[in-house]
Amino acid sequence: MVTRPHAVAFDVLETLLDLDPLHARLEEIGQSPQLLQPWFMRLQRDSMALALAGDFESFELVARQALRTDTHHTATESDIDHVLDGFGHLPPHPDAEPALRRLSEAGLRVGCLTVGGAENTALFLERAGLARHVDSVITAEKAGIWKPAPSIYRVAAGELGTSPDDMALVAVHAWDCHGAKRAGCLAGWCARLEGRYGDVFTAPDVSGTDLVEVAEGLLRLPSS
Repeated sequence: MVTRPHAVAFDVLETLLDLDPLHARLEEIGQSPQLLQPWFMRLQRDSMALALAGDFESFELVARQALRTDTHHTATESDIDHVLDGFGHLPPHPDAEPALRRLSEAGLRVGCLTVGGAENTALFLERAGLARHVDSVITAEKAGIWKPAPSIYRVAAGELGTSPDDMALVAVHAWDCHGAKRAGCLAGWCARLEGRYGDVFTAPDVSGTDLVEVAEGLLRLPSS
């Protein structure tokens, strides 16, 4: 029987954090703002490729290389610095703060599990007013592996002081939820980005149209 978790780890990029302002940063360096989506997809693909090969590089290095490739090597290193600096200035989605607050006030430990850099993630949480609801930030760099390798979710559970089966991962990406399920965790999927959960992935334990619905669904699970 699925029971209420003791801790919840939130994905950050696209789940808590709104990437849309990066469109403007790309335009400011003379690139098409429409480059954002393919660049972010290449970044995710390349990070997963490294994980499959048993290797690891930092978020900054992988993001930088992906942007070089997607601009056909027309962006200078200072241009890329300007875009990457934007990660620390991005706003939260409107449902982020109430979802984090609801879980924290209910007594659950709340964490962030991200492939993003530690410094930019900390800046984002502070500027967005979310840091007070977050007990721990676990990065791919800290874990030494990228999502969706099972070990990264287990590292997150350990950092939050619980076992994988007592931690839920919340994300807007079905593949991330699938990774958490395969690692023995619970998963809460928010439909805000993808609209419909992919049939090829293991089903989440809870789903909702926004993060608040997902948080409430996790809290409604029976206690162990």
